[in-house]
Amino acid sequence: MKRAIFPGSFDPITLGHFDIIERGVTLFDELIIAIGINADKQYMFPLEKRKQFIEEAFKNEPKIRVLTYEGLTVNFCKEVDAQFILRGLRNPADFEFEKAIAHTNRKLSEIETVFLLTSSGKSYISSSIVRDVIRNNGDYTGLVPDSVRVEKE
Repeated sequence: MKRAIFPGSFDPITLGHFDIIERGVTLFDELIIAIGINADKQYMFPLEKRKQFIEEAFKNEPKIRVLTYEGLTVNFCKEVDAQFILRGLRNPADFEFEKAIAHTNRKLSEIETVFLLTSSGKSYISSSIVRDVIRNNGDYTGLVPDSVRVEKE
């Protein structure tokens, strides 16, 4: 079985992530969306809410599981018996950053990283931009899947 993980913080999941997941799921028998937990990071959305957004977005896709993990991504890959890491690339800066991580992961284990380019109409979207739009009461709905809904305070 070809199993991949798509790691990230998904704070929140964006249409860019959604694009990579939709296309990536066709390449593997199973795709695990792996929400990394970083105690040093300040998140806009709690872990359970981020997981809920993703599970709702892919509730009709049996090849997708949503799990959380702490620590090194390669160790999580071993835990779930994943042979691949799926990553999305928006621009050349993403490539340089992701390339360094992929080389490090390959040095630490036999894991292969598979890169997909984000579709051109979504390459400008990032979680940090979405969070900024939400913080400033902008219309974020065209940047995220329908499952992402923010309760107004």
